[in-house]
Amino acid sequence: MAKPVVAIVGRPNVGKSTIFNRIVGERISIVEDIPGVTRDRIYSSAEWLTHDFNIIDTGGIDIGDEPFLEQIRAQAEIAIDEADVIIFIVSGREGVTTADEMVAKILYRSQKPVVLGVNKIDNPEMRDQIYDFYALGFGEPFPISGAHGIGLGDLLDEAAKHFPKQDEIVYDDDVIKFSFIGRPNVGKSSLVNAILGEERVIVSDIEGTTRDAIDSSYTFEDQEYVIIDTAGMRKKGKVYESTEKYSVLRALRAIERSDVVCVVINGEEGIREQDKRIAGYAHEAGRAIVIVVNKWDAVEKDEKTMKKFEEKIREHFLFLSYAPIVFVSAKTKKRVNNLIPVIRRVSENHSLRVQSSILNEVIMDAVAMNPTPTDKGQRLRIYYSTQVSVKPPTFVVFVNNPELMHFSYERFLENRIRDAFDFEGTPIRILSRQRK
Repeated sequence: MAKPVVAIVGRPNVGKSTIFNRIVGERISIVEDIPGVTRDRIYSSAEWLTHDFNIIDTGGIDIGDEPFLEQIRAQAEIAIDEADVIIFIVSGREGVTTADEMVAKILYRSQKPVVLGVNKIDNPEMRDQIYDFYALGFGEPFPISGAHGIGLGDLLDEAAKHFPKQDEIVYDDDVIKFSFIGRPNVGKSSLVNAILGEERVIVSDIEGTTRDAIDSSYTFEDQEYVIIDTAGMRKKGKVYESTEKYSVLRALRAIERSDVVCVVINGEEGIREQDKRIAGYAHEAGRAIVIVVNKWDAVEKDEKTMKKFEEKIREHFLFLSYAPIVFVSAKTKKRVNNLIPVIRRVSENHSLRVQSSILNEVIMDAVAMNPTPTDKGQRLRIYYSTQVSVKPPTFVVFVNNPELMHFSYERFLENRIRDAFDFEGTPIRILSRQRK
């Protein structure tokens, strides 16, 4: 089920990234006292009390060569389009500025819920400085200090009051939900159309999910599928096409709702840094993954081209070593019919359960082959292993001391599990727990 989306909006240097990091609980965005310096991750999951939500730091959305105020306007417009609730950050030290008023006008027209946070109110004596901000028209301003974490609870309490009710369509467990994600113009929509046109067994177009997405439902070889399409997949516009970071925002809701995520790469353009960033979100979310190289018809090739491109993908996407690669052309529909069987296979692997007795045989054989490491005279001892969940397959290894489980040995165990069982296309998780 898709989580509510909160966007943090405001002119540069009011502390958006500091507040983002405070809410998320880790230092994700780069923070320096220079306007426009945010260049890192702009999106994360967060929680407040009983609420799980996604949060966007719009300061990280670079609009290229646009004039300074136009960049602010464009970032605000993207937030309006994506968010369920907007947190508007202003600076209590500087008072209401022209740029604040410009952002306020854009947000006011949006008719989205807006919560106003007056940042840099670092001590109680400064609270009188918030009253000027009533003039922006968003009701009570909340005095906060991103640097010290003061007042953020009240701000989030107010934001949570505006979270939409989750009325998303729920599909049967045996329906395979998949999506295409990637940079702009890699051919995501064309792939959707190619698949639906190829099979010609469309059941229905279902509207009414929480973000007005359209899910295309169809059947192939007695298996029901749903293609998860984001609301903005077909949307065009200067702002959205001029910032590749925007494509991450579009991808994330689709990732949340999918069992299988197809990471689409433009074969004609090659691999870009943004491709890895988008794929990283799908990996972190624990979704089954297929790497799809589209526009392969436009690539000049010989008998070695495909192999070389595959090697390049493996080199750049080390964290997706488990993901199968499919080369297709949505335009000519070549090899598109190969994609659905791969999606079905990795979906089944994503749900695969391993019998504990067989798993423990594999683990003990692995330990015999490569003994457990020692640290400060103490050796890691593995007593028992069991699978605790699927989607993704997750294993708990009971040990004498979890701190002795070095990440390299954990990777070794993962590789031995993959050698023994077919987990192609799915990440797997290994958790170390102390035996009680």
